[in-house]
Amino acid sequence: MSSRPEGQKEKNKGGRLIPALCNILGTLILLSVILSCLPPAMARIRGDQIYNVVSGSMEPGIPVGSAIYVQAVEPGIVEEGDVIAFYSGTSVIAHRVVRNQTVEGEFTTKGDANEQEDMNPVRYGELIGRVSCHYPVLGLLLEAYTSTLGKVYLICFAACGAMLNMLAGRLRNR
Repeated sequence: MSSRPEGQKEKNKGGRLIPALCNILGTLILLSVILSCLPPAMARIRGDQIYNVVSGSMEPGIPVGSAIYVQAVEPGIVEEGDVIAFYSGTSVIAHRVVRNQTVEGEFTTKGDANEQEDMNPVRYGELIGRVSCHYPVLGLLLEAYTSTLGKVYLICFAACGAMLNMLAGRLRNR
């Protein structure tokens, strides 16, 4: 027979629930921060560049807010139908190749949602690379992370997860 009153056992059971919930919530928060930072990190390890899609010229295939991953390629191996990213002034544009004119050293491109081909050809020197894949909505997340306020939120979110885990440890030790 235990020397502890019955009410004390129930209190201890309830006393373990809150630290467990804090630990689970803190761990989930930290995992979400880590997992949301993995896609751009892995892309950069592979040598890809990442861009956020801000216009609807490639919809519905590549919607606004997508992140496109661009691999550097030689202009001569780009084929009709490939989606390429290229510089147009200070902007980066991703459009589909209609023709690769190797003799002239330029591409004729067109946005999937556009009626006509682009007015200006894309010179080989303006090519960044071929779009290897895209992920809807990820571009919006990356845009938020690259802003100063987004970085502050990300750090605060991670700190909250760590503090919840520390709180769980303190509550368990009581």
